Amino acid sequence: MRVLVTGAAGYMGKHVVRNLLSKGHEVLAVDLNHKEINDNAQIVDVDIFSGEKDIYNMTQRPDLCIHLAWQDGFVHNSSKHMENLSGHFEFLKNMIDGGCKNISVMGTMHEIGFYEGKVDENTPCNPLSQYGIAKNALRQAILLLTQNTDVNLYWLRAYYILGDDIRNSSIFTKLLRAAEDGKKTFPFTTGTNQYDFIDIKELAAQIVAASTQEEVTGVINVCTGEPVALKDRVEAFIKEKNLDIALEYGVFPERPYDSKIIYGDNSKIKKIMGK
Repeated sequence: MRVLVTGAAGYMGKHVVRNLLSKGHEVLAVDLNHKEINDNAQIVDVDIFSGEKDIYNMTQRPDLCIHLAWQDGFVHNSSKHMENLSGHFEFLKNMIDGGCKNISVMGTMHEIGFYEGKVDENTPCNPLSQYGIAKNALRQAILLLTQNTDVNLYWLRAYYILGDDIRNSSIFTKLLRAAEDGKKTFPFTTGTNQYDFIDIKELAAQIVAASTQEEVTGVINVCTGEPVALKDRVEAFIKEKNLDIALEYGVFPERPYDSKIIYGDNSKIKKIMGK
């Protein structure tokens, strides 16, 4: 397929581009920064948020658009989420109106808000951060737009992502930096909350597999389906990386919008990966 990837040089984007190329797809890459885009991808130097009605033709009429671009994804209460929301919707609408029949958009567990247990495509959403609110609104708008059309829409909801840790601004990034700075202890929460962890390379494989098939559409959890306590995963990370640092439990409270246990129903992605 001819695939347009927005945010192609980003944390997820570079892995998705690499996976697409390994599967033999033609990749059209869009990003503000071109430095980390794979040499085998074709850079498309256009502003996807320009409001251009002809953006589908300007991006070389792709068979599939995988929309990963998102400003301040790691800053959950940044004002940019709501400021940019209409630009995301306008871009996707113009792609669809131009003739793109396959639209894949990155979602997030933060659409859900505070929820205990397994999340499926029908789980109610009550987001508690600007990031979650904006993503949730985009999902609702784009699902409504493509309802009763021949467009295949894939809303790919990710959970807790590991790997390429220097770039991902997570607890794992902060741990690595603290260890590099020679710190022997790291202030931490109780670590008892349980999340669905996935490695970035496995996530990229799931994103590509889900986006390049037509049998399963709609909201798809890209995840492992297995909840693991944060403290267990972080302690394992310290061992894996051979870090000389210890966690100080209970220094920070859990964030009020963090669930005690939240993980994805992986039945859809298991079906896709099985094929």
